[in-house]
Amino acid sequence: MSKNVVIIGTQWGDEGKGKVVDLITDKASSVVRFQGGHNAGHTLVIAGKKTVLHLIPSGILRSNVECLIAHGVVLSMSALIEELSELEASGVDAAKRLKISPACPLIMPYHIALDNAREAKRGKSAIGTTGKGIGPAYEDKVARRGLRVGDLLDLKSFAEKLGEVMEYHNFSLSNYYGAEALDYNSVLAQASEQAKTIVPMISDVTEQIHQHIASKQNILFEGAQGSLLDIDQGTYPFVTSSNTTSGGAVTGSGVGVTDIDCVIGIVKAYTTRVGGGPFPTELPYDVASDKGDAIGKVLGTIGCEFGATTGRQRRCGWLDMVGLKRSFNLNAVTGICLTKLDVLDSLESIKICIAYELNGKQITTPPYDVRDYAAANPVYIEMPGWKKSTIGIQSFDHLPQQAQDYIRKIEELSNLPIDILSTGPDRDETLILNHPFDE
Repeated sequence: MSKNVVIIGTQWGDEGKGKVVDLITDKASSVVRFQGGHNAGHTLVIAGKKTVLHLIPSGILRSNVECLIAHGVVLSMSALIEELSELEASGVDAAKRLKISPACPLIMPYHIALDNAREAKRGKSAIGTTGKGIGPAYEDKVARRGLRVGDLLDLKSFAEKLGEVMEYHNFSLSNYYGAEALDYNSVLAQASEQAKTIVPMISDVTEQIHQHIASKQNILFEGAQGSLLDIDQGTYPFVTSSNTTSGGAVTGSGVGVTDIDCVIGIVKAYTTRVGGGPFPTELPYDVASDKGDAIGKVLGTIGCEFGATTGRQRRCGWLDMVGLKRSFNLNAVTGICLTKLDVLDSLESIKICIAYELNGKQITTPPYDVRDYAAANPVYIEMPGWKKSTIGIQSFDHLPQQAQDYIRKIEELSNLPIDILSTGPDRDETLILNHPFDE
């Protein structure tokens, strides 16, 4: 029996999706990336060697897996070509197994210029975007003025469309943001050269997916960012520009809702967030000054919590079941993959947020208004730590009893099974209790 499995992050991103996708593609024929752009950073560690992917699906390191970039992804040609070069330099012939939908919106240099100009103008109210041009590219898609990968097939027509859209955006850059306008000829020349690499990979990805479904092949749909950053359901406006929930796998790849068989939610054993926005369980710590919460320091330094895309320090805090339960509902999660358990190994005690206190009342669902979310105070339960290493443990029964208790408490609070347990960064440092592609 074949399965179509969706992997999504259930928190604010950086949960460890890349490792899990790479791991379970041992039983998949193809991996589909369905939203976001190169603002994602998926880190894979295999036999101690680290690979960071931003656009290319995380199944690329398995030679028998086809990798598909579907139309829900906004594509930077520069970023993709750089990523391909890095993979090929390490012996991975990625271009032969990568296909790109002609409907993918292109991220162009003026999108990046706009992204950075807007953040600069917002000042202290900046959202904390990655500055990669993701949001402006999605805006052009919705406004129906964006250039798409398929436009590269006719460079004469592409040049005409580019002229129109650049006139529009250069006016905004110069006259509203006070930024430098971009040169049309330079942008066109760069895109024309990049098209030579991109065009051979163009394919009807949606049709390929349906052919795989018809031939009973296992397909893995890979999300980027985290569910609490969803443009509709996240902590707006401190969100990304796409639908990061499991529904995005349907709209971003062209499959039907009944084509999805199960949804694996990746949960970090604590919580992190990059950029601005509310974070009730945060334990603030600043690496540069070495000041702040002692537990926050442990989580951030032991967990190596720096963005794979931006290098920015992530904000760290205790596990937040209030946000997680909302996320599980939004995604129809069927099973959990718990990552970075080993980061908690040295702690005397561990807290789990089970409710928020807001305006004198306890609530168990996150507020929609971002101001209320920011004002919410966490209500915790506390559990003893295990003070032993869990790195690389290959049997659940061999975990310290307190670690087992922590895992079972998460299952109890979420009413979901933990199917996969990550006990270290390497591919092999993982316990698969229930493989998503097995019956």
